[in-house]
Amino acid sequence: MSTAAHHVETGQGSSGPFVHPALFYRDEQQYLDGTVSFVREGLAAGDPVAVAVPGDNLRLIRDALGDDATSVRLLDMREAGRNPGRIIPGVLRKFADAQPDGRRVRIIGEPIWAGRSATEYPACVQHEALINAAFQGRTATILCPYDERRLPEHVLADAYATHPTVIAAGSGPGRDSAAYAPEEIVARYNEPLPPAPGALVFPFEAETLTQARHTAADEGRRLGLTGMRLEDLALAMAELTTNSVVHGGGTGVLRVWADGGHVVCEVRDRGRLTDPLAGRRPVPREQPGGRGLLLVNLIADLVRVHTGDEGTTIRCWFAR
Repeated sequence: MSTAAHHVETGQGSSGPFVHPALFYRDEQQYLDGTVSFVREGLAAGDPVAVAVPGDNLRLIRDALGDDATSVRLLDMREAGRNPGRIIPGVLRKFADAQPDGRRVRIIGEPIWAGRSATEYPACVQHEALINAAFQGRTATILCPYDERRLPEHVLADAYATHPTVIAAGSGPGRDSAAYAPEEIVARYNEPLPPAPGALVFPFEAETLTQARHTAADEGRRLGLTGMRLEDLALAMAELTTNSVVHGGGTGVLRVWADGGHVVCEVRDRGRLTDPLAGRRPVPREQPGGRGLLLVNLIADLVRVHTGDEGTTIRCWFAR
């Protein structure tokens, strides 16, 4: 048993049933020392275990586990977590909620890797901060690896603010993070989105909702979306424009434009999102409604949100 994995367990008493350590690593061996022992300790205890990390790291862990890999839920985070907004409902809670009540679950989640863009990062770090609220009181351990060689300094600093426990590279036992302040991270990265260059602009109200949806789909098609991705865009815009009319003051503005390999859609209205976990928690089957933003998170490649006294902007990316 590695000292890193051992600390994750001994931290339960002081941290309550939910444990959320950041594991810093500098090389492949440190990565495997921290992750494989964590998985094997969970399997030995009879805990359900999932690993959601980028593809190259997933192969490393799978190869190191050998036959034990068949007992673990393995997910490529580059696909399952392409949009950070879908990781809590579509990966972490989906796995945890499927297990028997009271059973501790163990998950390795690596949502931030060196290939993440600056556009994606605010959604990534907000996700890491919001895990703590989404799993408050739950019996779970979620270990989040961070590559010290390749990630920028501000990303590593943010990890200390989003994780109550940190395990330093190669040092074994972890420690409490003196910088832990997840609410501050959520607020800091609730930043205004840059202007949309050359976008199609369509103001809408209740009477023009259908026209807004068709306008978004037509522009998405013109910009190169086809098939299911075009259907996803139309569905997302139908949900967001309807939310604007029902909850955002009755009117809104739709924008659509191209950005590199993506078609980007944005809906802006006068409402304010007061729940940071909106769209990030599973909705019980018996609950009517409340699935609009969750659905958008599950189908878009990236979702960024800015909300404040002046209103809310939700921007979605769809790969062409």
